[in-house]
Formats: sequence, C-alpha cells, structure tokens
Amino acid sequence: MRLTVLGGGGFRMPLVYRALLDDTGDKAGRCTELVLYDTDPHRLDAIRAVLAEQAEGRPTAPKVRATTDLDEALRGADFVFSAIRVGGLEGRANDERIPLGEGVLGQETVGAGGVLYGLRTLPVALRIAERIATVAPDAWVINFTNPAGMVTEAMQRVLGDRVIGICDSPVGLCRRAARAVGADPDRAGYDYVGLNHLGWLRRVMVDGRDRLPQLLGDTAALESFEEGRLFGAEWLRALGALPNEYLHYYYFNREAVASIRQSPATRGEFLRDQQARFYETAGSGAPGALGAWERTRLEREATYMAESREATGGWERDSCDLDGGGYDRIALAIMRAIARDERATLILNVRNRTAVPGLDEDAVVEVPCLVDAGGARPLATGAVAPDQLGLMLSLKAVERSAIEAATTEAGSDSGIARGAALRALALHPLVDSVKVAGRILDASGALARS
Repeated sequence: MRLTVLGGGGFRMPLVYRALLDDTGDKAGRCTELVLYDTDPHRLDAIRAVLAEQAEGRPTAPKVRATTDLDEALRGADFVFSAIRVGGLEGRANDERIPLGEGVLGQETVGAGGVLYGLRTLPVALRIAERIATVAPDAWVINFTNPAGMVTEAMQRVLGDRVIGICDSPVGLCRRAARAVGADPDRAGYDYVGLNHLGWLRRVMVDGRDRLPQLLGDTAALESFEEGRLFGAEWLRALGALPNEYLHYYYFNREAVASIRQSPATRGEFLRDQQARFYETAGSGAPGALGAWERTRLEREATYMAESREATGGWERDSCDLDGGGYDRIALAIMRAIARDERATLILNVRNRTAVPGLDEDAVVEVPCLVDAGGARPLATGAVAPDQLGLMLSLKAVERSAIEAATTEAGSDSGIARGAALRALALHPLVDSVKVAGRILDASGALARS
C-alpha cells in the first residue's frame, strides 16, 4: 500500500514513520511505500536522514522516496496525508504577531491568527484537492493541515467524504480523563462534540456508567491532569463538561493574551528558530539526525501551550504527555480501518450529516465516528448545550467566510474577496472590532494569492 505525505519535510513526519514502523499487521493492509512531497528539498533531505536512522535494523520498514513534483507524489497513492504549512513558520509567526499588535489573541489556529492562516492555506489546499481528484481520484485523504476543520470542509467541496480531518487534542483529553478516574483509556467510551479546537467531553463511559460526574466532584482527581489545571475545578463543575484545551483562549482570553504578550517570543517565533537549528543540523549529512530530532521534539512538547500554563500557575506538563504523536496513531488507525475493513470508533473531523442538531449536514464537525472500509460516519451526539452550540455556530460562520474568501475570484486583485475575508476576521468572537479586523487584514497581506 502506498502512502503519500504532502508536507513530507515537516518536523512531525518522523512520528508518522514511527507509527508505520510499529504496524506489524497483515502486509495487504500495511504501508509498504512512503512518498514524501515537499516544496523545500532541503527539508526533505533532513527528514529523510531521520527516517533512515529510524529504519535501521527494520527489514520490513516501508520504502521511502521523496519528490518536489506534486503529481508524481500523488500518482498511485492509496492514502494521502495532507500536512502542509503554507508560508512556513515565518508565516505562522506573522499570523500570531500581527493580531497581538492590536491587542487581540495571536495563535496559530484560534482567533485572528487562525483566520489569517486559513486565508493563506485554503487556496493551496483547494488546488491540491483538484490535483488529487485528477491524478489519484480513488485515494483517501487524511487532513492534518490546520486550521483542520476549515481546511477539511474546503477540500470536501472537491473530494467529498473521501477527505477526513484529524486532530490529537480530543483523544489526549479523553485518555487523560479516563486515567483520572482509574480507568483503562482503551476500554472507556467517550461522548465528545464540537468543531476542531472547539469541543467538549461530556461523558466518560466505563462499564456502562458515566464516570464524569464523579470526576467533576473530586477536585484532586480533576486537577491531576492538564485540562483540570488549565481550567480549574470550579469552572469545569460550572460547565459540567471538560473543554478541549484550546477553549482556554476563549474562557480565559484576557489572561492568555497578557501572558503571550509578556513572553519573549510567540509560539511560532519559538518554533521557527528552534526548527531552523534542527534542519541545519540534520540536513548537513552528518550522523545523528535522529538524536537531533528527538531532542528538538522533547523541547517542543515540553513547551506546548506554555503561555496558557503560565497564565494558570506555571505548572509543567506530565511525562505521559511528552511522548508526542497521537495524530499519527489516529491516522494509522483510519488507514487500518479502511484498508482492512476493521471497524474502529475515532474522534474525527467529518461532514455532520445529522449527527449534531443545530448544524447543517455539510458542516464539518469533530465527533466520534465509526470507521470501516466505507470511510468515516459520524455518530449521533444528541442535543448540544446552548453555550456550546452558540460558539460552534459562530465559528462555523467564520470558517465559511474564510472559505468563501478563498474561492471567490472577484473582489480583489488577488482573487480573494476582501469582504468575505474581513467578515471572517470581524465575526470571530475573539476579535472585538471591525476596524481592528480591517487593520489586521491589511497588515497581514492575506489577500495575496499563495
């Protein structure tokens, strides 16, 4: 089976390869050839050096080849992982820094920064979807690219339900909650509903009983894991649910913005500088690329959402959350379920159909899904709390305005409608002024076609 990764020179690619190496299942459903596509040959060289060290002593390791030709990469693919970063980490750094200059949140996928990232990424993602439709129409596309919900919905307009979006935040939250009540995370069931980076865990089912009320009533257990410390027991009890970590930017926006503005660098600036050092080292041809990658990865994981942790007491991440990965294992589980027709239940970004009341059938939502050879089908969630549905509807309007901006040919020299782009920014709950939205849009240059 052939897997193509778009953005194959990306830093987290070795996590995907690690998961492939650990897959010892039937060869008929196992990846035997991995094709890495990237626009930057230097990054490809560095990542290939890491993968070569990972494969040492593994005779069944998937064969790896790399290319900077998109059609060549897609041709013959059974699965396509899309993990592109249009504009690189320099683009992310700008997405985060420009809104901060206006006193509003600057973050990769949330708020104005997420909208800017989407406006830059969507035109490229749509062109990629069109090439997949032409060159590899039978391939399944697993979208890693952020903002994942927005990009998945846009690509589905070209490729339909063969595009499935993934994120590792929900599964991390679910597993931490299960461990906090003393349950095996692999034996528990989870009721989770939302959009990408905007979701809530509403039940943790263990042996037919919901253990979340017990967890919410036990402050020590609740604050023994990341989300409990991030949001605090009082607020979680008030909500009656466990929010995805990214909701910290909504519920504690003032504190989060203050913490980010006081930091010497944004997350994007930190990663830009950190990864530049890694790629220089790994791409030099000297031995030790895997070790350099692992050291860089551990530093990356340890500093994840550091500004939010600083705003809530400056606590350190648990060792079990420093292992990295998560999204790579989810992607492999999707491949297994589809290729081998092995049923699995996974939290994914898919077309709503009728799963979430209050959202239309084409809205991409993040909910538990049944996955098998026919793809991923969302499971019904039941009624959604008004506060949750209200945020979901607001953010869906933002996402769709950004998609409209990316697909409208009239309205600006760049082919992206300024009105739709402005609406995407100004309608976001974390952007408090239309004038501020306009200044952010102008400063970003987001209307320039990628």
